Amino acid sequence: MVSQTIDGLDSKVDSKARLASDPIESTPESTPLVRTFHQILLWPLQLLPLKEGSQIHHHWELLEKDAGRIWKEVDDEFCADPDAFQERHYREFVTFLPYVQRLLYGEGAKRRSMAAYGESPIKAYRRTDVAAVRILFPERDAPVVFDVRHVDLYFFYDVDLVILAVEVSGSDLPLDVVQDSLHRFGRAYPAGWTAEGDGINCPRKVEWLAADGRVLAVSDYEDRKQYLASVCRERAPPLAAHWQYLLNPMAAHHSDQAGALRFRQLEYYRMPLMAYLAVEHPERLTRADFARLAYANAPGDRHALPYSEKYLTSFEENHCYDRYYDETQSDARLRTRVMCCDHAFLIVGDAARPVFLDAERGVLGQFRHQFFLLALIAHMHKGALLMMSDRLVHAVTRLNIEQQETVRRFRAEIRGLLEIFLRFTHRYWFHDVSEHVQTREVFHALVKHLGTDRLYVDIREELKDMGAYLDSDLLRRQSNIFLRLTVVTMIGLIGTTTTGFLGMSSLIAATDHHLAAKAVYVAVTAAAFAALTLYTLAKSQRIAGFLDALTNERLPLRNKADALLDIWRRK
Repeated sequence: MVSQTIDGLDSKVDSKARLASDPIESTPESTPLVRTFHQILLWPLQLLPLKEGSQIHHHWELLEKDAGRIWKEVDDEFCADPDAFQERHYREFVTFLPYVQRLLYGEGAKRRSMAAYGESPIKAYRRTDVAAVRILFPERDAPVVFDVRHVDLYFFYDVDLVILAVEVSGSDLPLDVVQDSLHRFGRAYPAGWTAEGDGINCPRKVEWLAADGRVLAVSDYEDRKQYLASVCRERAPPLAAHWQYLLNPMAAHHSDQAGALRFRQLEYYRMPLMAYLAVEHPERLTRADFARLAYANAPGDRHALPYSEKYLTSFEENHCYDRYYDETQSDARLRTRVMCCDHAFLIVGDAARPVFLDAERGVLGQFRHQFFLLALIAHMHKGALLMMSDRLVHAVTRLNIEQQETVRRFRAEIRGLLEIFLRFTHRYWFHDVSEHVQTREVFHALVKHLGTDRLYVDIREELKDMGAYLDSDLLRRQSNIFLRLTVVTMIGLIGTTTTGFLGMSSLIAATDHHLAAKAVYVAVTAAAFAALTLYTLAKSQRIAGFLDALTNERLPLRNKADALLDIWRRK
């Protein structure tokens, strides 16, 4: 059950992002103000099997058994008191097509007992100890404090995948601060280091804060030696300390941290994100501003494009969904722009419009519920396919054709992956999630930029090739077995007919004959039957043609006789 998994922590801390300076008012010359800002990070991770040879693993049960019980399952609000069921739940539910509803919310109470797995195949767990995050960006003197609205883990039945979802929010932020957050916050580890020792494209410092202000964890992007040693030794970089803290008790597959719940990185170290920006006077945003937001780039000159004009020629066509945006019109209703690329999805609108700020019936509510679920499904599709691709590579890597044991293991792993892919296709895979025009088109844009359709075809073809190879190998081995059996049968047939002829024939009464005479009788008879058998094999193709003609009821008797004579005719 995933409904409302992104609510519940709104009142833990002050809803404004805190800056060192007082809030500033926007002027025509100043940097635009983002009155309301939400950023959601979605990071898929591959879960390692709990038991070798098993296909279905309940990884979330290890969270429930954890002694600290940091993570707790999110309550299923669709099974709560109907009087407490809110309209926003209903709006969210009816947005999706019936098969997507069953995926997200499971079956109703009457059908649940009839289904093999009546609950939603998606399990959501949340930790509530982190209330805020304090971030110090490079080239800024004062840190920014965002509210942490939720920290969730999403598990998927029969798919070894978990998605970390982290939502932060703030108010009255300069646009360049928002751009810094989009560009730097979701970095699992640094790409390198500056001359000053800061992680490239990373915040200078990140601190998770409790509700009482205590520091729970601090980033370590500057610890260059640790990252270099891990890549040198393990061929894998470690997660930054604050992200590893958030994922506890899960641990990276290569780390020394104890724990049975292990994960592997699937995607780029830059976590995919969603963002909502309610901007004061959005008409003042330049084309360069929109390009930097769409690509989640660092702040820069607001009148200079981040890339070449040629590169951005099709920017609006490829990355902007402008159903409700027209910069040439003064209508305030046409000030909402949706943008997306392969790692970012953003909604930018007018902070002066109440419907854009409405968290129940407006765009903000749609962003935190319907659009969040769209992104969750799209990233789950991609993550699951990447997980299967990784397991294919792992299976091939462990194969040694000179060792029969590895061949048998490879065959079992490929068969298991074929079964997993089939179940994934029928349970999770679909091209349309809604008949609502905007929802459907936004989902298609997400899928296009993530490349999941192409990835699905690639995985399917790879599995088909593997399956065809296994089938051909099986047929080859069966053919070899039948060939050996045929040889044995031929030899046995000669011996059987020889002994049968001598044992049942009354023409040769050799009971009292000398042993040598008996041996001659057996040799002559065996030679005769061997010659007959070899002659029959030599004529077997023509005999098979005669038998085929004989069993064909539409052929006249003359044709059947000709087929019999063809056995001895020269061709």
